[in-house]
Amino acid sequence: MKTLLALQHRTRYAFDRPVTLAPHLIRLHPAPHCRTSIRAYALNVRPQEHLLYWQQDATANRIARLVFSSQARELAITVDMGVEIDDTNPFDFLVDPYAASFPFAYPPVLQRELSTFLTIDERGPGLLEWIRAFRKDNADGALSTTDFLVELNRRLNGDVVHVLRMEAGVQTPDQTLQAGNGSCRDSGWLLVQILRHCAIAARFVSGYLIQLDIDGGAGTNRDSLGLHAWAEAFVPGAGWIGLDPTSGLLTGQRHIPLATGALPETTAPVDGTTSQAEVELSFDMSVTRLPQ
Repeated sequence: MKTLLALQHRTRYAFDRPVTLAPHLIRLHPAPHCRTSIRAYALNVRPQEHLLYWQQDATANRIARLVFSSQARELAITVDMGVEIDDTNPFDFLVDPYAASFPFAYPPVLQRELSTFLTIDERGPGLLEWIRAFRKDNADGALSTTDFLVELNRRLNGDVVHVLRMEAGVQTPDQTLQAGNGSCRDSGWLLVQILRHCAIAARFVSGYLIQLDIDGGAGTNRDSLGLHAWAEAFVPGAGWIGLDPTSGLLTGQRHIPLATGALPETTAPVDGTTSQAEVELSFDMSVTRLPQ
C-alpha cells in the first residue's frame, strides 16, 4: 500500500551577535540512488541575502553550496519534501554468479574503482577480535553473500545497543564494541570497517529515517522523522546494498540517503564556519500523512 507523506526538517543556528558566514555546504538532498519516490523538494535558507549553487561531489552527492553576502544573526535551513513510500522487498536484487558466495573477489577494474571504499582505517584489537570470532562462528558452512551480509548485520545489532549520543564525532570501533552501545553513526562506521576487513567495499551513509505508526492513520502524531546513519556494501550485480545495524535489517524506502562517503566527516548535513560567537542550535522534524 502506497503512502504519501510531507516531510519537514528545520535547523536554526541563532548567534548572540552578527557573524560573518563562510560558504556552507548543505547535504540535505536525496542521493541519486535513493529508492524512495521523491515527489517534491524545496530548500529554503535564511538569511535571504545569499547565492545558492547546486553541485556534485566526488561520490555524486547533491550538495547545495551557500555563499553569503552580509553578516547575520541566524542561519536557518528548512527542507520540505513530498515522498511516496510503498512496501517493497529489500531482497529484490540479483547478484553476479562469481560473487554469489562469500568470500568472493572483485575483478581488477572494479577493485580499482572501489579502492576508496576498501581502505581499512581501523585496526583496533577489539575490532579484530570481533571479526575473528564472527568468522569462526560461520566457518562450518558456506554462506551466500546475501546471507553473509544479513548475518553480519544481525550479529552486530545484537552486540551493540543503539543509544542517543549527543556528543560530536564518531566513536572508534573499539570504543563502540567495548561500551556495547553507540549512536547510529557509531554502529554504521563500525559496520563499514568490518565489511572492509572482509574485503567487501563499504561506505558510510547519512540520511533520514521515516518511522510510521503502523496502526495510525492520517493525522497521527506518532509518526516520526529523524536524521540517521547506516552502511552500504557493494555487491556485484546488486550494487550498493544498505545495511542498518541499529535495526539489524536491510534498508528500504523509509531510509532516505542524503550523502555517502568513504569517511563519516564527508557526509555531514551542514558543513561551514562563522566568525566567533555564542550559538544556540535548535531543530525540528515532522511527518504529515497526505490523503491518497
